[in-house]
Amino acid sequence: MAELELGLFTSGYQRYPLEQAFEDASRFGYDYIELWGGYPHAYVEDLTARGVGEIDRLIQKYRMPVKCFTPEHNGYPFNYMAGDEFQWERSMVYLEKAIELTAAMGAPMMLFSAGHAGYQMTGREIEERLQKSLERLTAKAEQQKVKLILEPLTIYESNVITSLNDLERALDKVPSPYLVGMCDLAVPYTTGEPAAEYVRRLGGRFGYLHVIDNDGVSDSHILPGDGNMPLEGILREIRRAGYDGCATIELVTGYLKEPSVYAEIAIKRIRSIL
Repeated sequence: MAELELGLFTSGYQRYPLEQAFEDASRFGYDYIELWGGYPHAYVEDLTARGVGEIDRLIQKYRMPVKCFTPEHNGYPFNYMAGDEFQWERSMVYLEKAIELTAAMGAPMMLFSAGHAGYQMTGREIEERLQKSLERLTAKAEQQKVKLILEPLTIYESNVITSLNDLERALDKVPSPYLVGMCDLAVPYTTGEPAAEYVRRLGGRFGYLHVIDNDGVSDSHILPGDGNMPLEGILREIRRAGYDGCATIELVTGYLKEPSVYAEIAIKRIRSIL
């Protein structure tokens, strides 16, 4: 079985130029970049206006591919699961632009999730809104030949897709080779599920992994080895289940002060585990 490809998520570099993330990915031995689509680095509206030339320059300079684009959404500034029809349409247009940009920069995948639908939407309303959203975005992805990666969130972040059953049900309703699921390790750990079951049950519809540590009682994304997760065993079971694809080490806002320091520590720890 091939080794997991380890990615650097650029969200943790948002107080520094984007180039620092690419430089660090290269010098620390990461395999690829997961590009965060937020301000000031790669916000969708900015890239739509300016093009992806700067992203291409960094890819070529550091020989570091962008394999996944993750536009910022779920409330900042858009959330397709909340608001009225006007707001839903704006969210759809925003994410459709993101799919086009993913294709333009040569990335094979775009990652997205389903934000919190609020406390007054019924279960049926949530299901209907989710399905029409996934159908529209998947149609765009098929047109652009971009694979959409649907990410479950923790129960502290959303009330839409927060478990393997939720994810499988969503994928069943919109069958397409351009829509697959993934696992952020914080999700099964906080909901009491085995992470490897995502791989086993979804099979060919499992396409991505976020590696992180967690405390078990929040949506915190903690430096691998500093939380409560038995990471070595979890990753071993995921590998035994047959997954050997992309795994982004998802350090986010908790490490903004010294992103280079923690990016190096994180990949050293994960490489030693693997």
